[in-house]
Amino acid sequence: MRQRQWMAMAAVAAALATGGTQAQQPEVKIGVTISATGPAASLGIPERQAIGLLPEMLGGLPVKYVVLDDGSDPTAATRNARKLVDEEKVDAIIGSSTVPTSLAVSAVAAETRTPAIGLAPFVPRPEAMDWSFSMPQPVSVMASALFEDMARRGVKTLGFVGFNDSYGEAWLKDVQPRAQASAIKLVATERFARTDQSVAGQTIKLIAAKPDAVLVVGSGTPSALPMNALRQRGYKGLIYQTHGVANNDFLRIGGAAVEGAILPAGMLLVAEQLPSEHPSRPAALDFVKRYEEQYGPRSRDLFAAYAYDSYLVLNKAVSAAAKSQRPGTPAFRQALRDAIASTRELPGAHGLISIDPKDHSGYDNRGRVVVTVENGNWKLVK
Repeated sequence: MRQRQWMAMAAVAAALATGGTQAQQPEVKIGVTISATGPAASLGIPERQAIGLLPEMLGGLPVKYVVLDDGSDPTAATRNARKLVDEEKVDAIIGSSTVPTSLAVSAVAAETRTPAIGLAPFVPRPEAMDWSFSMPQPVSVMASALFEDMARRGVKTLGFVGFNDSYGEAWLKDVQPRAQASAIKLVATERFARTDQSVAGQTIKLIAAKPDAVLVVGSGTPSALPMNALRQRGYKGLIYQTHGVANNDFLRIGGAAVEGAILPAGMLLVAEQLPSEHPSRPAALDFVKRYEEQYGPRSRDLFAAYAYDSYLVLNKAVSAAAKSQRPGTPAFRQALRDAIASTRELPGAHGLISIDPKDHSGYDNRGRVVVTVENGNWKLVK
């Protein structure tokens, strides 16, 4: 009898000890809202795949990822963000995939004081800046790379055709003064929608202006449409794209029409072509290896790597925040926000990550290269 009592007491003690251990290892919860369907699906699908490859620990603590699809719709992104905060009680949010949906998430992040890392190159509005961060290279970093390339190639006149939303607007606002400062004349400005099936009218106007080069500003596979239309109508000049098209779906959909496209991109796209001494080469090659082992050769994707680099930032930030605060509390979210904001010189798959204190973007000029499409592949230019 005494032996049974002793065994029972030992079992209770073991349970209490286990409970104590679990109490010392609280779970971190990360919400994810991405555009796995809709016009931006070619961005959201690889981002979701990257999330699926992440470890079960984050910053030394167990982690749970709650992944939702916003269908490329800002209203749905707002709804998802509220669900993640109010119902799932997440400590941070990753997402979304486009500028409009990321802006929607950032508004909820600011209202609920929840740190959010967007996977699109957006600048949070002033009232949302404290709680929102943008992992992709900002427009200013990528646009300067393109204009440097234009100067090397002697471009004097430029046509512009971009999305008629906040992404296209951000680029146009940067391009107009930059072109003037570079002595490049902007001879035509056209816009199109992500869901358009034809850009014939815009193409005719662009070709009539006879620019040396055309800049197409879009993201995902819709950006192949203007380039294809320009080539079909016989345009022979240079065609630039933005880093919004830097995935293999763009190559697949565009085919021969996107040959020769010039664009800025993160390091991941041409990881093997980087100099051996580049500080981000190991991180880029490691991600490429693991991603392509899971999803097949040539499946690497810049947007998947933005999700992975968000994990790297959160991994370091969670480790720092957990030293003084417990996950699931407002104090932890504040400490996590502060740790994200202080990220400096962190090697990522796209380059060195240093959060800019002015616009909360993740990369500076060291996080970009210029590439071109050659024989259906990405080739490093500079």
